[in-house]
Amino acid sequence: MTQEFDILIVGGGLVGAALAASLRDSSYAIGLIEGNPPASEWPADEWDNRVYAISSASRRLLQKIGAWQRLDPARLGPVAAMKIYGDDGHSSLEFNALDAGVDDLAVILESRQLQSALWQTAAEAPNVTLISPARPESLVTDAEGALLTLTSGETIRTKLVVGADGAQSWLREQAGITAKVEPYQQWGVVGNFEIERPHYGAARQWFFEDGVLAWLPLAGNRISIVWSCNDERKAELLALTPEELAERIAAAGGRQLGALIAISPAAAFPLKLTHVEELTKAHVVLVGDAAHTVHPLAGQGVNLGFGDVAELANILKAEHPGRCGDYLVLRRYERSRREAIYLMQGVCHGLQKLFNNANPWLKPLRNLGLGLTDSMPWIKQQLIRHAMDN
Repeated sequence: MTQEFDILIVGGGLVGAALAASLRDSSYAIGLIEGNPPASEWPADEWDNRVYAISSASRRLLQKIGAWQRLDPARLGPVAAMKIYGDDGHSSLEFNALDAGVDDLAVILESRQLQSALWQTAAEAPNVTLISPARPESLVTDAEGALLTLTSGETIRTKLVVGADGAQSWLREQAGITAKVEPYQQWGVVGNFEIERPHYGAARQWFFEDGVLAWLPLAGNRISIVWSCNDERKAELLALTPEELAERIAAAGGRQLGALIAISPAAAFPLKLTHVEELTKAHVVLVGDAAHTVHPLAGQGVNLGFGDVAELANILKAEHPGRCGDYLVLRRYERSRREAIYLMQGVCHGLQKLFNNANPWLKPLRNLGLGLTDSMPWIKQQLIRHAMDN
């Protein structure tokens, strides 16, 4: 027996679940396929070392669909300020929420907490069917839509299939959409630490010639770190004991928060830039990391994905359900998202190449740029507004 949906979302991660929840008040019948349903419970004293900086625009989306209200406020880390340090020992740039007239610049939260909230929100939507655990095996498209076969042998017919299945997107490959992947030859080493001195909601970031280190404020006296570094540094960091790693992280940040104590195991993931030639074909559309990846130095990857969700949901809800897979309808989504994607990829890629560069001529220029930007309040306010509204 073949199941039928108007929209079938492949991938129930943050972006896929958010899209399903965003369409909960529409007339569409929606299926959501996910191989590994997220956990809904975990020990209260454990902290997920994969965190996200959620922008104001993303928070509004999450509030609108009812997922934000499910989060535990005691585990949220509002960012009141962002301090950025150059690699010459004295150049810096600071963004402050008070100067911008806002309560916070972003909110740091754990991946698994947000994933659980979104999954529950989608599960409660009357027009959403969760198909999990399940994995797709093949995809065939025709003039009427798409037929997807699962590894179990079950088949699903749909007018529109959405690829929300990550940077290694199976759907993108099946649809014949080309992706140009540029590895940064870097890894993101992540971990969580208790701190000796309070962070007062300040995020900190250091640019080095061989990488970028970020300290992100978690709830209480805790921080999460992301160290974007090369293979050699990654191997060195992961080989350290928790005590040695805490000491290394503290020293790299000038011991600004005193001594650190590791509270989660360190992990690493490869960093790469992904340009996708097309975000859509007839009856197929891509969102989130399936449509783009960026360097994490600006913390905007998931916010780009939530921007995809907001735009695609608005377009689909304004259309007759019978036209949801129409190429001309989907092209409106692609055109509306291209500028935001290219801009964020360009900025992050440019900063990575500018600072992770041993050219002696570039060092004074990039540090001068930090100082000049810090002396221009209007420019800083525009940068804050753009990051918050992304």
